[in-house]
This record gives sequence, structure tokens and C-alpha cells, in this order.
Amino acid sequence: MSDLWLISVPVDNTSSTSVEKLKHTIAKTNLATCCKFSIPDLKVGILDSLLSVSDDLSKIDTQIESVIKKTCQCMKEVMEQASDKVLENTLANGVDLMSYVTTFQWDKAKYSTALPLSILADIINKVETELKSQAAGYNSVKMNLQSLEHKLEGNLQTRSMIDVVKKEDLVVSEYLTTLLVVVTRANYLQWEGTYESLSEFVVPRSSRKLYEDEEGGVFAVTLFKRSVLDFKAKAQERKFTVREYSFDVEQQMQQEMKRLDVNKKEQYGVFVRWLKMHFSEMFIAWIHLKALRVFVESVLRYGLPVNYQALLLQTNKKGSKRLRKELSLLFTHLDPTATLVNCDIPGLYQQEYFPYVCFQINTNMLEIS
Repeated sequence: MSDLWLISVPVDNTSSTSVEKLKHTIAKTNLATCCKFSIPDLKVGILDSLLSVSDDLSKIDTQIESVIKKTCQCMKEVMEQASDKVLENTLANGVDLMSYVTTFQWDKAKYSTALPLSILADIINKVETELKSQAAGYNSVKMNLQSLEHKLEGNLQTRSMIDVVKKEDLVVSEYLTTLLVVVTRANYLQWEGTYESLSEFVVPRSSRKLYEDEEGGVFAVTLFKRSVLDFKAKAQERKFTVREYSFDVEQQMQQEMKRLDVNKKEQYGVFVRWLKMHFSEMFIAWIHLKALRVFVESVLRYGLPVNYQALLLQTNKKGSKRLRKELSLLFTHLDPTATLVNCDIPGLYQQEYFPYVCFQINTNMLEIS
């Protein structure tokens, strides 16, 4: 797992020298990779509005990250945890997520530099609502299909017999009917020796074994309809289970299963396309949001005119502590009290405070597999 930090420092003589030292240290020690992160000139507005915007951006950041995680989780569940398939579909603008972040360019056509935050929030809310609806529709079909499939895989008392019992196995007339009886293996001999005497009107030698597993077998027996209740009662006393069975109902269930299977496959394709498109849309919006947060926080920290440099640093867990120390040494001049500060900074929400602007990008979503 790697750490991805989006930092910014003012473009002044001291900081520029520190940036060059940072790049030299990184190259020398392999602590991290470093690349420039391009952020366009955005509208500044008044200071009071920037403080409010910083607060709103933090809330939207948390919300959009949550939606991305939900979308990704949905994709994993739909694709049944097949990581290769998930990776194929969790892209941003057609490229893998890390490549998109490290080569980020602001999309002015899609995200005007004057885009109101309320519009971005509305987009996120709309996607989250639609995600719930799409997931509910797909899961409903999936669960109904699974329920029917479980009936095919249950025990002898409950499983479907549509793949076992043929219409010609059943005698159904004005006076006669066929019952299906579950008999354990240990009771086979007892069944063969007593079934004809369980009721007065059982057809002699009508018992036939239709299905067998490790538990026992399902036997068909023919008798007069008027003796069904008596037969069931006597069978129960002998530990034989008479199954309720209707060939027409079973046939309808099989047809319903085929219909649901087709429906699931159709919805699978639609849902995966939707997830793929909206994952990309949300991830792209999220990285634009991170860029916007860097811009706003840089103006609040470093003042006007707007003049800062944004960098993307990627390190691993082992190197992150040492890299943080290097950054602190190089940029302490920006705010010597930063190491003593741990308070509620607008837009940071109790996060650790550094002398330079720093936002972390959750790499869990960059390393989805």
C-alpha cells in the first residue's frame, strides 16, 4: 500500500530552493516519486467566501469518497470479487486510476473554473441515489434467482424435483393419484415391506424409486385419492415423509427461473456499464475536487496574489515517516509553529496540520485488487 500526498508550497526564493532540495533528496533516497500537479487559475473571490468554500469542499470530499467506495463495492459484489474484471472496469477516462492522478489535467470543458460547488454536490447526490436504485433492482432479481436455485439444491424434503420427476411418472386420474415419499436409506426395506399396507387403497407394486442421494431416496407410490389423508398419517408414524408436489407448479418455477436468469444477465450488462461510467465520473470529479481544495487552501495559507506550486508525492508506508520529516525540515519556514499546532483548521476537520498545504488521496481505491 502506498501513500499519495497532494502538497503545495508558495513560489518564493526560499520555497523554490526547498522544492529543488526535496526533488534531489527523493531522487537520492528513493523515498518517493514526485511530479508536478497542474491546477489552473481559478476564481478567488473574497476571503470570507473562501473560508466557507473550504468548509464545504471538505464535506463534499468526504461524501464523494463515500460514493466512490460504494460504487466500487457494488462492482466487486456484482462481479463476485473477480479482481481482474473489477480492475478492467474501474478506470478514469479510460486509463488506470494511478495514471489518471499522476498525469492530471483540469478538464475545462466538463468542469468550468467557475463551476458552483452546489452543482457538483447535486451531481454526487444524483449518482448516489441512482446507485441505490440500480443496485436494488439488480439485487432483487439476483436474490429471487438464488432463492429458486436453492430449491434445486436443498435436501430431499425441500429440493425441486423438476429435473427428476417426469410427467409419465405421475398417475393422475379421476380416482388415482401419485404421491412422492422421502425414505431414508436405513428404512428402504421397511418401506418396501409396508407401503402397500399403509392404507387400504394403495395400488400393489406401484412403488418406484425416482431419485437417490447420500441421505435416502424419493419413491413414487400410486393410490386412490380418497385414501391420501389416511396414507399420509400412517406414513408419518413410520417416519416416511410424503412430499407436497405439483408438476405444473414445478414447471412454472423452472420457467420463472429461466426468465430470471435471462433478466439477470441483461441487468448485469446494464448495471456494469452504469457502474463503470459513474465510477469514472465520480473519480474524475473527486480528483478535480482535491485540486480545488489545494487551490483554496493555498490562497488561504499563502495569500494573494495566487502564486504556489502543487506537487504529487507517492511513497510507501515504510518511507512515509521519513519523507514527512524531510518535508518538515524543508518547509518549516512557512509556519514555524506548525509542529505545535493540532487544532480545528477550516477545511481540515481535525486533520494533522503541516507548515505546507497537504491533502492525502486514499490509495485503497487506486489499488482495488
